[in-house]
Amino acid sequence: MAADHTTLPSTMTAIGIKTPGGPDVLQPETRPVPRPGAGEILVHIAAAGVNRPDVIQRLGAYPAPPGASDIPGLELAGDVIAIGPGASRFKVGDQVCALVAGGGYAQYATVHESNALPVPAGLGLTEAAALPETFFTVWTNVFERGGLKAGETLLIHGGTSGIGTTAIMLAKALGAKVIATAGSDDKCAACRDLGADIAVNYRTEDFVAAAKAATNGQGAEVILDMVGGDYIQRNYDAAAVDGRIVQIAFLNGAKATVDFTRLMLKRLTHTGSTLRARPVEAKAAIARALEADVWPLLAAGRIKPVIHATFPLAEANRAHALMESSAHVGKIVLTVAA
Repeated sequence: MAADHTTLPSTMTAIGIKTPGGPDVLQPETRPVPRPGAGEILVHIAAAGVNRPDVIQRLGAYPAPPGASDIPGLELAGDVIAIGPGASRFKVGDQVCALVAGGGYAQYATVHESNALPVPAGLGLTEAAALPETFFTVWTNVFERGGLKAGETLLIHGGTSGIGTTAIMLAKALGAKVIATAGSDDKCAACRDLGADIAVNYRTEDFVAAAKAATNGQGAEVILDMVGGDYIQRNYDAAAVDGRIVQIAFLNGAKATVDFTRLMLKRLTHTGSTLRARPVEAKAAIARALEADVWPLLAAGRIKPVIHATFPLAEANRAHALMESSAHVGKIVLTVAA
């Protein structure tokens, strides 16, 4: 049964990208409040996560997929305030967090009900807003594509990013050994505090040698890489026989000169994925897996999102400046006034 939309406000504040550029191009503007379509819910947003793809979109290199909102923001949490035709999973008043293909930097957003999850017990809406993008990404890449199993070793590049902190906690909770790389001794300490068995300062140490030393010369069974560039060859060197390397970004460039001999000799699998443009059904399958296997860990307090800083929605530019500085450990979240 569709909710009565006549009681909804007609306009909202959202963050627009007037033209590609630096953080200051992010400016509040007035937009129409979207109405939920078939199978969708409308969420009154309390908080929205900030992610590296948002920065790339702001720079003009990662446009919203067809049909998605051009407002940045890939994850949100808030209250369900309207229900679209055919949607039945949630009711008005439920608190949810959700993965969206765009639209998170706003007061309201629509989301397909299958891409939303209940807020885990014990977490507030700001914490819940820090979950979807990183947990969906880590689950599908590390555990589904990478096939990480208990007892195996996971090498994580960018250990103090939102993705990295999530991957450390989740891999440890599910029985893996974790090696994380980071760019300072303080960040390495933060990785260890989150549960990493080994933390490698990539500015002063060789992560290939460290991975070999930590695994009796065998290497890591799974490597999660967001760096690319010359890391591609080094990942092949650091990987175990039958290792799986999962690529989720190319912060150091998508092109590299690589000797593929080790790919053959070690029987490596080098795979990767993006999440934003995948169909609703694919994201729904990830959501079901998270609710079954990860949400109980969150509710039990065994893992918890790491939030470095929060900013009001109108200060999204400051949030982006912090992300681009790479000074953060964990997530950056925007809080949205009613």
